Amino acid sequence: MESYYDKINKTIKTEDIEDVSEFYEAINRKNLTKKLSDDRPYVYFTMEVYDKGNGIKGGGGLGVLAADTRRVAETLEIPFICVTPFYRSEIHQSIVALDQRETIINVRPEDYGFEYLDDVEIFNRDMPPARLNIFQKILGSTRFLTMGESNFGELYAGDGSGDHRLYQEVSLGFGGYKALKMIGKKPSVIQLNETATIFAAVARLDELVKNGMNLYEAIVYVRKHTLYTNHTLVQAAESEFSYEQFTKIVFPNIESSALIRWISGLFRNDRLKLSTLTIELAEAKNGVSRLHARVADYRDINGDKVKFRAVTNGIDLKTWILPDILGLYLEKEIIDKFGLPTDNFKENIDKLDIEKIKELKKKGRIELNKVLKKRKNQYGKSVQIPENALVFDFKRRFVDYKRPWMPFEDTEKLRKILRDNNAYYILAGKVHQGDSRMRATLNSVLSKIESDDFLRERVHFIQDYDEELGRALAVGSDIAINVPIVGLEACGTSFMKDLGNLKLLISTADGGAADISPTSALEVSGINYEQELNAIYKQMEKACYIYNNDTLLQKQIKNQLVDYLPIVSGARMMKDYLQLIFGQK
Repeated sequence: MESYYDKINKTIKTEDIEDVSEFYEAINRKNLTKKLSDDRPYVYFTMEVYDKGNGIKGGGGLGVLAADTRRVAETLEIPFICVTPFYRSEIHQSIVALDQRETIINVRPEDYGFEYLDDVEIFNRDMPPARLNIFQKILGSTRFLTMGESNFGELYAGDGSGDHRLYQEVSLGFGGYKALKMIGKKPSVIQLNETATIFAAVARLDELVKNGMNLYEAIVYVRKHTLYTNHTLVQAAESEFSYEQFTKIVFPNIESSALIRWISGLFRNDRLKLSTLTIELAEAKNGVSRLHARVADYRDINGDKVKFRAVTNGIDLKTWILPDILGLYLEKEIIDKFGLPTDNFKENIDKLDIEKIKELKKKGRIELNKVLKKRKNQYGKSVQIPENALVFDFKRRFVDYKRPWMPFEDTEKLRKILRDNNAYYILAGKVHQGDSRMRATLNSVLSKIESDDFLRERVHFIQDYDEELGRALAVGSDIAINVPIVGLEACGTSFMKDLGNLKLLISTADGGAADISPTSALEVSGINYEQELNAIYKQMEKACYIYNNDTLLQKQIKNQLVDYLPIVSGARMMKDYLQLIFGQK
């Protein structure tokens, strides 16, 4: 049977993008070849990657974004290395008696085509060195460079400010930098995804000083070649560690006594937030949406507010968009061969007709049902959605600020909407380990469904949310629910996958959705929770009305595409990063 990836490779063939110089011309690349090469690649440090096809299973949106960024770099033939731990323990979700349970399974990099290179050592006071196994996997112009060992633990294991978490972060930074040296690569730029990756910049700084550079000259150099990408809105939420923890876990890996003294001077009341260190060592700083860049509240060591530039996240179109839809975008010259919107994309979107849109949506429903047939709902049963039924979906992490419970506050209204419009509601998402409040919330939502005969047939929670299920819902459902508390979503990319797949979006104006103001999506807003709740039901009713009117449906989908296609494009994201890093105007 032909796989999804076979289809996308047919949609955009390698030979179609062989002349990538056009992409660089699009960003006015002048001397970039001198700054970015195979020997001096773009190096991307991240604590998680969500790319199950390559054996790496992250925990959420940051991991999915990391995987998409590497895929886009490969398509554009950018020399790119993604440095990340390979966690040998994966967490999987099941629902038992309407309660989330977790199962941990073991995985090995060798089973997914990773090549073992050698070991590097990480030092800990009063302990033997920890030996990290370095594996790599080369994919076109890009590669994964991973580290880990048998006791490394799963992603986000333990307390955020505990010793084991600090050990994982030190392993990524110092171990990852040693791995780069092992393969003979010097970073042209280091992109730090979140402050947990800061020890990569510290390792580079230590090497420069060890090789004879004055500490403060070295700091200037590292700052010029380091980008800090922030995905967290409030500095208070960042991990912080004690001086004793640094003395035990961090400082044994630093050779320069001057660097140790400099870091020691950043502590306040025996504590150091990693964001403080990151801000000091990265000149370029960006938030992952326009709203995020404006509202992120971070301070430097002097207490001055830090200014973030905005580079809104994007998605890899080949991975997340139905191949037939992506083919249409290319055929109608809505996007170019790089995945960038064409100069006349707005006019070409206006030429789309509703019959073609409906035909493509039917193909998406077939894809969804193929995946659902293999999956289990909250009762351990597989689900199939009728071709002529409408489908609402909520597919993202089950965390408080995303408010997955909102449509279930008034089950009578929800029941009426679903019954009157022959509609289903599919939920998918995981509660983080240890989040007892959201675990109870998930149980409450499932209990409400259980107590209602109609909802029990029409509302399905699909277990063990992952990339495959996320993509299936993006291409095969009709109306997406995205209602984070305004100001708390850094970006979010699930809504981008929905818009690219010709779905209607019901959303608050938060994260990347707020890049367009006023939004062309069906907005949920209000001055209090009650007003927002009423708005959700009104917009759900409106979405159903639109879907039953071809003229309105065609107009709504076109308006959303015109506004959001440039934001959705992962190639646009990469273009923005290259301009930010290399100073192109």
